[in-house]
Amino acid sequence: MEFLKRLFFGCTLMIFCVAAHTQDMAKVQEAFKLSYQFEADTVNSDQAITMLENVYSEASYEINLRLGWLYYQAGQYNRSIQYYTKAVNLMPYSEEAKLGLIYPKSALAQWDDMLDLYKQILVNNPGNTYVNYQVGLIYYNKKQYDKAYTHFKRIVDLYPFSYDGLLMYAWTNLQLGKSREAKVLFSKVLMLSPDDASALDGLKALNGGN
Repeated sequence: MEFLKRLFFGCTLMIFCVAAHTQDMAKVQEAFKLSYQFEADTVNSDQAITMLENVYSEASYEINLRLGWLYYQAGQYNRSIQYYTKAVNLMPYSEEAKLGLIYPKSALAQWDDMLDLYKQILVNNPGNTYVNYQVGLIYYNKKQYDKAYTHFKRIVDLYPFSYDGLLMYAWTNLQLGKSREAKVLFSKVLMLSPDDASALDGLKALNGGN
């Protein structure tokens, strides 16, 4: 009899927990729905944040991610960083959370932090062409052409006939003094984008400005 009582209590408790979870999830879903609606309404855009704060759970990856975006949109970059960071900590392998965190970091000109986040993504996904391109650009603008070369080469290895990758790979080769390779790459860019101004400038530079 005691066993049956415990079994009945356990089943009742489980049913109660499932019902409570379902009810909480419904509230969260409604909060997200209203949040999207208020975000689209520029007059009441602050309410988009309020809706989610009313159901906030520090353990919710989705709510932290969404609040990170909304605070970024509101220009509150430090608050955005706080929520995006929580999302990253909850899901350490998440690329979307790291890429989201890069938005407010960029707005605050925290370039080293951005580069570190990009590198974290590449550790788990070295073939991410978007991230490789961004890292390549950062190194190129720092005039660290040997490092930029590695990332642009990876893009072109994966997508041999893509405009952005080819163009930056061509310019990087030019900067490294690899004239023959740069000429071939600029010529391929012109196959993709006839009369492309940047590619023509690159070929002109290879010909001594003539």
